[in-house]
Amino acid sequence: MAMKRNVNYYTTGRLLFFVFVALFSFHYASAQTGAAKPDATGAVGLVSKPRDLKILSEHKDKAGNIFRVIRYKQGDLIVTQTIIIPKLGLAGIHVPIGTDTMKKDSLYVIVDKKKYCLQVMYRRKLIRSYRVVFGPTPLIDKKCEGDRCTPEGWFKIATKNAASKYNKFMGLNYPNDSAYARFNKLKQTGQLPAGANIGGSVGIHGIWPGGDDMIEMGVGWTDGCIALRNKDADDLFALVSVGTRVWVRK
Repeated sequence: MAMKRNVNYYTTGRLLFFVFVALFSFHYASAQTGAAKPDATGAVGLVSKPRDLKILSEHKDKAGNIFRVIRYKQGDLIVTQTIIIPKLGLAGIHVPIGTDTMKKDSLYVIVDKKKYCLQVMYRRKLIRSYRVVFGPTPLIDKKCEGDRCTPEGWFKIATKNAASKYNKFMGLNYPNDSAYARFNKLKQTGQLPAGANIGGSVGIHGIWPGGDDMIEMGVGWTDGCIALRNKDADDLFALVSVGTRVWVRK
């Protein structure tokens, strides 16, 4: 009888040991993935926000386009970026409109990656224009999870969150059918590995308090989302609704 109890204790002890090892291995593997995941408020967060931003050089061409080389720290990395920001003659457009009486289905959004610009069109007329930034390579179409690129094409506002980590968050319905078709083709042609994931949690949002300079400087700090100044995010949030069409182009 005593031997049977000892065997049971031994078996139970081994079982608990293997459960502990499995849980530790899972926790360690999760910590090592480094993949950006959405926070509880619907925004993808980075390991750390950029800091110690410095302008290494800057000049304008005859057309007024800005050529800027910047350097900043992000986590343990020192990042150097060359930014070409076209002259934005329509910056700061703000046409008064009654948000309570406007027809929401007559409004759509254009995101121009080459011009670092987000425009709001109502009945085919421009009513808003904001400066925006993207990830570190804004002119590359998104291929898969983790590439920090912004997807191109037609999307819709799928979610709205007024209490996001980055002020306001307007989530896009990425991946949609068009994005899946492109992603699957890239896999079939060998341009993406078989184990690649398409990604998600892409949206339009503001920035941390006091971070508006990142937008003004054109710093590509996001994981592929479209970021704008907080006051602009507040304004846009009041205009758009779930279902608003968004065209992302370069």
